Amino acid sequence: MSQLDPLPQTTSATKERVAYLDNARYWVMLLVVIGHSLTQFTQMDSARGVYTWIYAFHMPFFILISGYTARHYMGDARQVRRIVSTLVVPYLIVEISMQMILRYYTDSPDPYMFLSPQWLAWFMAALFVWRITTPIWRALKYPITTSIAISLLVGLIEVPNVLALPKILGFLPFYVVGLHMTRERFEMLADTRIRIASFAVLAGAFWYCYTYSSGWTLDWLLWKQRYDEDPLLADPLEGVMQRGELLVVGFVLAFAALSLVPRGRSWTTRMGERTFYCYLLHGYVILILRHEFEVFDRLQPYGAEAALVTIIVATVVANLLMLKIVSTVFRPIFEPRLTWLFRTDPTPAKPKDISPT
Repeated sequence: MSQLDPLPQTTSATKERVAYLDNARYWVMLLVVIGHSLTQFTQMDSARGVYTWIYAFHMPFFILISGYTARHYMGDARQVRRIVSTLVVPYLIVEISMQMILRYYTDSPDPYMFLSPQWLAWFMAALFVWRITTPIWRALKYPITTSIAISLLVGLIEVPNVLALPKILGFLPFYVVGLHMTRERFEMLADTRIRIASFAVLAGAFWYCYTYSSGWTLDWLLWKQRYDEDPLLADPLEGVMQRGELLVVGFVLAFAALSLVPRGRSWTTRMGERTFYCYLLHGYVILILRHEFEVFDRLQPYGAEAALVTIIVATVVANLLMLKIVSTVFRPIFEPRLTWLFRTDPTPAKPKDISPT
C-alpha cells in the first residue's frame, strides 16, 4: 500500500482551514454551477447525460463535506450567531429576492412562499436544519442507519415543502455520514489504487449516464417528490428501491470524487475558500440570462454545441464569482456581523471551521 499524504492545513487565530476541503469545495462548486446551467437543456441527449452524471453525486459530495465541517457544532452562542449570519440571513435574502425576480418574469409563485424554497436557497435551509440537529446525530446509537431509514421512508408520505423538508430528509444520510468522517478516513482515499479505481468508477458512470439517460425520469435526482407523485409514479416498494439505489450511487460516486481531490495547496484552495458567494450569486446570473436575455432559448437550436458552450461559460462564471473581490464586496451583505442582535459572548472564539460551504 502506498503511503498516504496527510491533509495539509493552515490555521489562523479564529479558524482552521484544510487545503483538501477547500480544494473539494472548489471542484464541487464547478459541478453545481454547471449542473444548474444545464437544467435548461435536459431535453437534449447530449446535455441530459452530463446533467444526470452531475446530479447523481454533486449534492452528496457537497453535503458530505458540509457534514464533516459541522462535526464540532455544539450550539454555543458563537456558533448560533454564525449560523444566523451565514445561513438564515443569506436564505432570506436569496429566497425573497429570487421569488420576486421570478414573479416579475413569470407571475409565479403566486402567492409568495418565502418559507418554501423554490430553488438553490433550499441548501441554506438544509444546512440550518442539519446544523442545529447535529447534537442529536452524535447522541444516537445508530445515527447512520436511522438517517437511511428516514431517507427511504420519507418518500412514502406527504411532507410539506416548508424549508425544503422533503429534500432535507432525503439527503440526510450524506450529512450524517459526513459528521462521522475522520481525517484518517479521508486520508485513506488518497491511496493510489483507490484513486485509480475512483477514476474508473466516475468515468464509467459518466459513460453510462451519457449512453442510457435518455429514458430516465430525472425528477428522481431532485429528492423531493413522493414516490407515487407525478412524474415518479412508483409504488412504495419501487420507490424505496429507487431511493436506495440513489443512496448507493451517491455515496460511491461522492467518495470516488473525494478520492481524486488534490491534497496540496494551490490556486483552487484559495478559490475554494470563497465558494459561499459563488453558490449564492450564480443563480442570479442564470435567471437574468434565462429571462431577461433569453440566452438559453437562443442556444437551444445548436444542440450539443450549445451544451458545450454552456459548460465553458458556466465554468468561467463560477471562477469569476470565486474571486476575492466578489467576497469583499458581498461579505457585508451575506455575512453581516449582527452585533446589534446578539449579546456579547464572553467566551473566546475556538479554532474550528464551521463555514456553511
